[in-house]
Amino acid sequence: MNNQWSFTTPGIPDDLFTRNEVPMTKEEIRVLTLAKARLAPGQIVWDIGSGTGSLSVEAALLVPGGTVYSVERNPSGLEMTLCNTEQFSIKNVVIVPGEAPKVLGHLPAPHRVLVGGSGGKLPQILQAVRDRLHPGGRLVINAVTVETFNLCSKLLEGWCREVIQVNISRAVPTGKVHLWRALNPVYIFTAEKDREEV
Repeated sequence: MNNQWSFTTPGIPDDLFTRNEVPMTKEEIRVLTLAKARLAPGQIVWDIGSGTGSLSVEAALLVPGGTVYSVERNPSGLEMTLCNTEQFSIKNVVIVPGEAPKVLGHLPAPHRVLVGGSGGKLPQILQAVRDRLHPGGRLVINAVTVETFNLCSKLLEGWCREVIQVNISRAVPTGKVHLWRALNPVYIFTAEKDREEV
C-alpha cells in the first residue's frame, strides 16, 4: 500500500501514471498480465521492456519482500520508469538500463518474467529466460503485432503455454451519447517452465 494506490488489487488507472510518448501497457491489460503471472510475496520478477514502468509498479506492489528488475533500453522509458516508481513510493524496483538479453546475465534468477518489448531480440531473450527461469516459473508476453504473435507461437513450442486475445473497448462521451472506442487487440502468451527442467 502507498499514498497513490491503497488497494491490494492491480488496476491502477492509466491517468495516475506519468508518461510522455513512451508506450504504456493499458490498465486492463496490466490486470490480466499480472493475473496470468500469478505473483506472490518474495518473488524475483523481470519486467523486460518496461516502458513507463506501469507493470513494474503494479508487480512490485504484489511481491512484498521480492524485487522487480525493470529492464529498459530507451532513455525516455528509463526516465518514466524512475518517475513512476518514485511517484508511487516503490522501493522494491531495481531499474536496469540496457538491452535484453545482454543485461540479464547479472540479475538474480527470476520466478516470473514479463515481456512487453523485445527490441527485435525476442528469440535471444526467450533463450535467456528459459536458461534462468526457476522450474515452475512463469513467463507472460504481451504481443501487439501480428508478427510478434507469429514469432511467439513458434518460439514457445514445447512450453506448457496458453494464449488469449484481448479486445477492450471503453465508452467515451460524444456529445449527448457515448460511443465505444476500441483499444488495439493484445495477445497475452503465458508459459510455464517445466518443474523437472534444470
